[in-house]
Amino acid sequence: MSSSVPQAAPLPPTPSLRRRMACWLYEGLLLFGVVFIAGYLFGTLSQTRNAMDNRHALQAFVFVVFGIYFTWLWSKGQTLAMKTWHIRVTDKTGRPLTQGRALLRYLLSWLWFLPPLAIIGPFHLPGGETAVLMLGWIAVWALLSRLHPQRQFLHDALAGTRLVHDAAGEAQARAKRRKADGLA
Repeated sequence: MSSSVPQAAPLPPTPSLRRRMACWLYEGLLLFGVVFIAGYLFGTLSQTRNAMDNRHALQAFVFVVFGIYFTWLWSKGQTLAMKTWHIRVTDKTGRPLTQGRALLRYLLSWLWFLPPLAIIGPFHLPGGETAVLMLGWIAVWALLSRLHPQRQFLHDALAGTRLVHDAAGEAQARAKRRKADGLA
């Protein structure tokens, strides 16, 4: 007598590195709006008149605002940039993230920036060298995902999360485009 163990549904594929990095870049552009609103709120509420006053408090405030933004949207499955690039974030089993896991992913995602920032501070590097150092580290970080068996970034592996291709969202967007083209 053989026992049949039900097979788990295969997990969706990991998006290509190019798609994930394009999404990351687009996310950075969208965050300008979040930073603008957060900075305006902070300046208004704290009555800050000079940009250099309270700058550490502003940085902490923006860090918290980003944390709320990403935790809330990742627990829903995707940010606007991820929706545009048809990427979803899930846990290892393919389920939506809890807010706790989304917060952990947010905190671990700062590993992208901490090493270059740790070098920039004590050496007081000028803008050009800072940009080269930051972009170089980001390239190394992104390429390290090729060493992971599922091609995930280090912070995703540590947080127990996965970026997956959202084929259903892509099919839905394609159907909307076809419908719009047919009506035009």
